[in-house]
Amino acid sequence: MNKGVLYAAGAYACWGLLPVFWKSLQHIDALEIVAHRIIWSLAFAVILLIADRRWSQISTAWRNRRVLATFMVTGALLAANWFVYVWAVNSNHIVETSLGYFINPLVNVLLGALVLKERLRIGQGAAMSVALIGVLYLTFQYGSFPWIALTLAVTFALYGLLRKTASLDALEGFSLETALLTLPMIAYLAYREVTGHATLIHHDPLTWLLLIAAGPVTAVPLLLFAAGARRVSLITLGVLQYIAPTLQFLIGVGWYGEPLTLPRLVGFALIWTALAIYTFDGIMHRQTVAPPLPAASETPCDMSWKG
Repeated sequence: MNKGVLYAAGAYACWGLLPVFWKSLQHIDALEIVAHRIIWSLAFAVILLIADRRWSQISTAWRNRRVLATFMVTGALLAANWFVYVWAVNSNHIVETSLGYFINPLVNVLLGALVLKERLRIGQGAAMSVALIGVLYLTFQYGSFPWIALTLAVTFALYGLLRKTASLDALEGFSLETALLTLPMIAYLAYREVTGHATLIHHDPLTWLLLIAAGPVTAVPLLLFAAGARRVSLITLGVLQYIAPTLQFLIGVGWYGEPLTLPRLVGFALIWTALAIYTFDGIMHRQTVAPPLPAASETPCDMSWKG
């Protein structure tokens, strides 16, 4: 199996389980959680950079205004996505966040077709059509504008596109994104401390540990995603993306008891049917197109980060 598929699937599985982690910090303000998430993610990434002695790309990027501008945009998209997601999970909207990540593959496919000129096979097109019907059905059933779902879908799809075409590898790019966000986040936490609303100093040791753990919990799946995104098409990412919202959906309904009406279940069933169609199409395509044998001198693709 393509290493990019394994990396991306692993990232989505981790993301699918994240609601349980964020729920353990439900007593903390969402923006403060995101601030700690950014700061401790940078700390974790720096440890990896030191261990691997991978500073050259970072040094070059700091002198390139275009690269800095790109990663300022990806960092802003990431921060927005994180804030909406953490707030929604801790406000008992896990099922709606899962809808956002079900919509996300459709946005990925759209960007892949419009920007990267990727083409769909007939089976893939049929799968995406069924998924679109499911998403529209679910959106209609909400009875109001699903801003949580749409914000998560659009911000992460744009992030994925920019990271796929960015010049830095996964670890270096993630380090630069979080570095650009860290100073504003430190300033925000300092403000919270001065006004008496900060958490890290005033709460129990378990809360401290959970906030610090937000770094590796965030960095590992994101680095896996970035490594996978550079190795597979946006269409493939769009299918793998269903892993995370399916897990989120099951956690929201089965673990935290969020309501599951029959119309909502019908909508989700349509999207799962689309995934089945796409998977079957992929299997049939692989059976009819034999992959070329690797040359004796070829070596496996290096991971863009090492754990």
